[in-house]
Amino acid sequence: MQTQTFYSNGKLLLTGEYVVLDGAKALAVPTRFGQNLIVSSGSNQEIKWTSFDADKSIWFDDVITFQEIKNKTLQENNDKVKNTLIEILHQAFKQNPSFLTAEGYTIETQLTFPRIWGLGTSSTLINNIGQWLQIDAFELLQKSFGGSGYDIACAQNCSPIIYQLENDMPQIKPVHFDPEFKENIHFVYLNKKQSSKSAISNYLGHQSKAEKVIPKINTITYESIDCKEGKEFALLMERHEILMSDVLEAQTVKELHFSDFSGVIKSLGAWGGDFAMVISRHNPKDYFASKGFETVLSYEEMVL
Repeated sequence: MQTQTFYSNGKLLLTGEYVVLDGAKALAVPTRFGQNLIVSSGSNQEIKWTSFDADKSIWFDDVITFQEIKNKTLQENNDKVKNTLIEILHQAFKQNPSFLTAEGYTIETQLTFPRIWGLGTSSTLINNIGQWLQIDAFELLQKSFGGSGYDIACAQNCSPIIYQLENDMPQIKPVHFDPEFKENIHFVYLNKKQSSKSAISNYLGHQSKAEKVIPKINTITYESIDCKEGKEFALLMERHEILMSDVLEAQTVKELHFSDFSGVIKSLGAWGGDFAMVISRHNPKDYFASKGFETVLSYEEMVL
């Protein structure tokens, strides 16, 4: 077989984190970073799988047999990465059994962002597998990993989107969001990768509060897109943080770590880790570096 290469965009959820699971309208943007999947022929009814981080270091290297995929044979030594891959590939096999009629495969994945950043290592993989096997990536996500699916939508779209679940079905609306004040927006990596699964299960314990908040979040999402001034956008993001702080019964990231910062800081995705969005008049790099947070990207550097 000829070598095939597939690519998917990473993601950031600017509004609607958590409540997107319950039907809120969320503003999401694809990132300039993503992941490649390179598939070539192999042998022995097995997949020789190697995963590279952005710095070209190998973070996963193993062999998965077709039999393990068909039977969903999980490793007893608690090899989390391999077990997750087997679960994804088993679901892919259920959606397209013909892919395991080949001799074998050699597969490489290549991230263009450091894996710890949490920009969608799993979602870009799932979408790439969907492209390779010509199966529905949303179904593949739901039946293997779970989640709202906004990250799959970002993987597939090259512009900002409003994402919503209606009767558990993804609704994706491309929107024009290219703020005139984008030089005042930065993204700060909080030095901690957050588990989406554990964040979602924590949210489910607070879900009863979400219903009242969703209409307010929807309004913020639409008003954010129409914003002409950075100050107005900052106030909307601040209001969003306060609403979600109440739902999650958790302090905001600004209250926890950056109470002396003059500007607005908004959590993105799972609270407490990955990236936060910063809206400020001045470049915040020096401030965050002084606090030990070295990874600060401009809007232009981050968003596709």
